[in-house]
Amino acid sequence: MTRRTITLTIADKDFDFTLGAPEVTKYFNAMTQTNKIAPAHNLLSTSVKADQRDDLKLYLVNPVTVIQIAGALLEEFSPDVEITVKKPSDTPSA
Repeated sequence: MTRRTITLTIADKDFDFTLGAPEVTKYFNAMTQTNKIAPAHNLLSTSVKADQRDDLKLYLVNPVTVIQIAGALLEEFSPDVEITVKKPSDTPSA
């Protein structure tokens, strides 16, 4: 998967984030049951355009906002893939 630039509009201001599989993998690997905000904060801070970082920091003081922004970014990054779970047959096969 190649690196992509994704623009998110936050409170009428556009922010450009550039990320690829390595950044997303690092984010997921850093998340633990008790540590979700810091990896999201780091993902956003390191993937936003350098000249937009100071403006973005204003939104990163609230942990709920951090998760909302990271969620929107990851949702847009994710490819559209149809996934279906097959249910097991009710008839036993012996």
